[in-house]
Amino acid sequence: MTTPSSPGPQPTPPLSGPPPGYPVQGVAPPASGPPAYGPPPYGPPGQAYGYPPAGYQVPRYVPPPVAVPTSPGGYPLAEFTDRLVARLIDGAILGAVSLIFVVPIYLVIFLSVMPTTTVVNGDPDQAAQEVFALLGPLLGAAALVLVLGLIVGYIYEVEMMFRTGQTVGKRIMKIRVIPLDPAVALTRGHAFKRYLVERGAAFVPAMTWVDGLWQLWDKPYQQCLHDKFATTVVIKLKP
Repeated sequence: MTTPSSPGPQPTPPLSGPPPGYPVQGVAPPASGPPAYGPPPYGPPGQAYGYPPAGYQVPRYVPPPVAVPTSPGGYPLAEFTDRLVARLIDGAILGAVSLIFVVPIYLVIFLSVMPTTTVVNGDPDQAAQEVFALLGPLLGAAALVLVLGLIVGYIYEVEMMFRTGQTVGKRIMKIRVIPLDPAVALTRGHAFKRYLVERGAAFVPAMTWVDGLWQLWDKPYQQCLHDKFATTVVIKLKP
């Protein structure tokens, strides 16, 4: 019985492609230099790969501009602080003017009533008479001061304001009242409606605060209640 002999060396199978470095038709040989991956080199040839050129500055982030609210005519609206300071200035001016006639009125009433009063010596009836003797003239003086104050306010807030759209306080703060409709001009009617609501709010508790603060949440024209009633807006003039 014979034993099968082991097979001899087998031939090497042919390669699936050309040997390394063998030129292939239609395929360009790899270019020499840095690898194809990663960021491109900066600067001129010969500069260190991956580093920015000398003097290169990283651009700073510039936030986008904030849109400024404008009137229908395109004018920037006045800010709350500008309107508040203008109102304080106007209030100080009206208060100073009012003192010119308020002090003489009360002085005349005081001098005219005091000589008619007597010393009360525990008599209730005489005390009541003295109170009524003082109360009547004081109420009359208060009514007169109120009427004169309304007249002075009307001249200042209506007759003087509607011609230019500015009071003294508004002129100092560089703001102006204009109609909401850019196609019309400011009239005495606009100014009177503003004045009517502003003065009327003074007779309702806390209504003056509501009227003045309304602009903080009103959109889109930041109007107070008197602006809405008069269809006006307050704009900021260029410095």
